[in-house]
Amino acid sequence: MIRSMTGFGAGRGEAAGEALTVELRSVNGKFCEVKPRLPRELSSLETELVKTVKARLHRGVVDVFVRRETASVRGLLPQVDLALAAAYAKALRELKSELGLEGEPSIRDLAQLQGVISLGETAADPAAMGTALQAALLLALQALEEMRKREGEALARDLLARLDTIEKGARSIAALAPRQVEAARERLNARIVELTRGIELDPARLAQEVALIADRTDVAEELTRLASHLEQARGLVSSDLPAGRKLEFLVQEVNREINTIGSKSQHAAIAAQVVDLKAELERVREQIQNVE
Repeated sequence: MIRSMTGFGAGRGEAAGEALTVELRSVNGKFCEVKPRLPRELSSLETELVKTVKARLHRGVVDVFVRRETASVRGLLPQVDLALAAAYAKALRELKSELGLEGEPSIRDLAQLQGVISLGETAADPAAMGTALQAALLLALQALEEMRKREGEALARDLLARLDTIEKGARSIAALAPRQVEAARERLNARIVELTRGIELDPARLAQEVALIADRTDVAEELTRLASHLEQARGLVSSDLPAGRKLEFLVQEVNREINTIGSKSQHAAIAAQVVDLKAELERVREQIQNVE
């Protein structure tokens, strides 16, 4: 069954103390466009991320949000700024010398000075982050695909119902088509009687004119092609393969056949059916914009 291009999915991955969360949001798009948003320390993983997403999705604009979870207390370690500590020690000795004070700066004195010792995150492990990102991304993709599949099933039901409506209208036109030839014959005969004022008309000539009208108004070929296009569209809607672009092409062809039927027909009931078919086809076109 077809899949929608809209959906959401999230996943979380861990590896060697690194934990990442990934959120995916996809909307309609002509092609597959991936827009990743990663923390600066994960920027080197962007290319592989985009490649993974495009391997699973064929159409749609996909926003990818990656977040590196805040380090826990276990991930925070004291960090010593030796250069700053040395500068502080030098400054204290100069202060001692200038003011004639006694004693030396102790470790405790230096450790209490701002910036000498601070808590900071451990350096990121690229391999661990890559593993965690891949795990989280795969989970998010799975959730996104499941949602797109559910949306696609609803789309398929709606599209199949609308295709049935169009087919029903085409059958009505096929039933009405023979009548327009007879109606044209009657109109032509009445017009000739009016113009000739009782002068006898060659029946062969009248038959020839009626045959020409029948040929110009014959829509059998268009109805046959229309039925073929509708059958192909049903097959695509029921297929598991990406079908959005092919369905867009078929809708154009169906529209072409309906327009031709409308231009050929001279029957009011057929003209009304053509208007209804075009309105229904426009709804089909709108729905197909959501199909992957």
